[in-house]
Amino acid sequence: MEQQHARLSQEALNRLRWRCRRGLLESELIIHRWLDKRLDTITVGEAQTLSLLLELADNDLLDLLLGKTQPQHELDTEPVRQLLRELQQPPF
Repeated sequence: MEQQHARLSQEALNRLRWRCRRGLLESELIIHRWLDKRLDTITVGEAQTLSLLLELADNDLLDLLLGKTQPQHELDTEPVRQLLRELQQPPF
């Protein structure tokens, strides 16, 4: 469990940032804004949670990011809901 709270290494952060490139610019902008804001504090657990979301199809991910849909099935967990709340925060 300690691993979950460890900060993400720079190499792992770079890989995650690359993986966040999406077909829909809106999703990419939302995710990259969160990454930039949390650059020095993102944890391994948060990166794993984000990776789960990145497995979704672009349109499904965007619907979650915009709050049009709620996480279902294996994504319906508190870490996913918490990350979505952070991702949905206004940019200012």
